[in-house]
Amino acid sequence: MLYFLSIAALVALFAIATMTPINMGVLAFAAAFVIGGWVSGIALEDIFDFFPGNIVIAIIGITLLFGIAQLNGTADLMIGGALRLVRGKRWAIVWLMFFLGAGLMTMGSTLAVGMLAPIAMPIAKRYKIDPLLMGMMISHGVLGAAFSPVTVYGAFTNGWLQSAGLPNNPFALYAIPLGLNFLFAVAIFLVRGRDLMRSGEQDIDIDIDSITDTAGTPPRGGQLVTTGAPTGRNATATRPGTATTATTTGSAQPKVTPGRIEELEATGFTPMRIATIVGILALLVGGAAFQLDIGVCSMVISAILLCLAPNKLKTAVNNVQWSAVLLVSGMLTYMSVLNENGTVDFLGNAAASLSSPLLTALILCYAVAVLSAVGSSIGTIGIVLPLAAPLLLAGDIGLVGFVAAVIFAATIVDVSPLSSNGVMVLANAQVPDRNKFQRTQFKYTGYVVLVAPILAWALVVLPTSL
Repeated sequence: MLYFLSIAALVALFAIATMTPINMGVLAFAAAFVIGGWVSGIALEDIFDFFPGNIVIAIIGITLLFGIAQLNGTADLMIGGALRLVRGKRWAIVWLMFFLGAGLMTMGSTLAVGMLAPIAMPIAKRYKIDPLLMGMMISHGVLGAAFSPVTVYGAFTNGWLQSAGLPNNPFALYAIPLGLNFLFAVAIFLVRGRDLMRSGEQDIDIDIDSITDTAGTPPRGGQLVTTGAPTGRNATATRPGTATTATTTGSAQPKVTPGRIEELEATGFTPMRIATIVGILALLVGGAAFQLDIGVCSMVISAILLCLAPNKLKTAVNNVQWSAVLLVSGMLTYMSVLNENGTVDFLGNAAASLSSPLLTALILCYAVAVLSAVGSSIGTIGIVLPLAAPLLLAGDIGLVGFVAAVIFAATIVDVSPLSSNGVMVLANAQVPDRNKFQRTQFKYTGYVVLVAPILAWALVVLPTSL
C-alpha cells in the first residue's frame, strides 16, 4: 500500500504539472511532506535534510554568472561578431547558429535559444532560408550542449551521480548528447537545406542592424519574453493549431537592437567583459579538468564580478532561475523520500528483473522521451535516474552510456513547440501561417520522439554494454 500511494502521488504531481502552469517543485515538496511524513513516518527533520543544497547552489551560481555576462553585453558582443564572420554564405549562417547555440549553452546560458531566435528567424525570412531548418539548427546546438558541466542540466546530472555514489564522466555526458544532436542537425540540413549550397544562390549581404531591428519587434501570433526561463518546460501553449505565448520570469534584458550593437562594438571588450570571459573559462576549466564544485566556483566568480561593478550589475540577481531551483529541489527531495521508504528500490528491482537489461534500457529511453515531450525534461530526468539506479548498480549495461542516452532522449524533444525552446522559435518565426509552422514543428517532434531513443540505444547503450 505504501508503494502504491508513493507511486500514485508521483504520477499525480507529474500529470497536474503537465496540464496546469503549477511548478512541479511545489507539488513535489507537498508530496514529500505528505507521503514522507504522514504516510511513511519519516521525521520532518530528515525530510529537510533531503534538500539538495549543492545542486541548488549550482543552479543559482550558474544562472547568476551568465546573467552577468548578458547584462554587461559580453554575450551579445560575441553573437554580433560571429554573425559578421559569415557574410555571403547562407549555409554557413545556418551552421553558425548551431555552433553559436552550442557555444553559448556550453558556457552556461540557458537563454541561448531566446537570444538567437529573435536574430536568426528574421534572417531566415529575408534570405529565403527554411524557417524550420533555422529554428531546429539553433535548438539542436543548444540542446546538444545542455550537459556541459556548467549548465543547470550538467550540474544536476553530475551532482546526482556523485550523491548516488556512481561513477561519473562529465566530459562523456557532455560530448555524447552533443554528438547525437549534431547527427540530427546534419540530417535536417540534408533534407531541408541542400538548396543553400547551390552555386549562384549562396552569396548574400547581411545587414546586422536591420535584422536586429526587425528582431526587436514581437512577431504576430504571440508575445515572447525570453528572460530568466530555464531550458525545458516553462512555456504555456494552447492546443495544436492555435497561437502560442511563452511567458517566463526574470528581469528584462537589454534588447539586441542596432543602437545596442553599435554601443557594444564601439566599447569593445572592456576590462569588465574580459573579466567575465575569464570567469566563464575558469569555471569551465575548473569543473571539467579539476573536478571543482561547479556551484561553489560559479558563486565565487559571480561575487567577484558583482564587486567589480556593483551598481551596473545590481539587477543580475533577478536572472537567477528560481523556477528551476524550485522544480529541481522539490523533485529531488521527493525522490529522496521515495528512496527512504523503499519505493525506488521496489521499482528499480522490478525494472532490473526484466529478462533483458538492454531491452529495459531501450524501454526507459522511449519512456523518457515521451514523458519529457509533454512534461518537464529536467523533472523527468530527476524521476528516471533514481529509478534506474538498481539497473545501473547491477552492471549489466554501461553506466555512462545509459545515462547519456537517457538525458539525450529527455532533452532533444525540447524542439517541440510545447517547450520553452520550441515556443521561442515559433514566436519569432517570420512565416505567413504561424499555425501551419506550429504543425510542422509538431510533426518534426514526432520524428524525433520515434528516432532519438533507438538511435541513442544503438549508438551508445549497446556498444558500451557489450
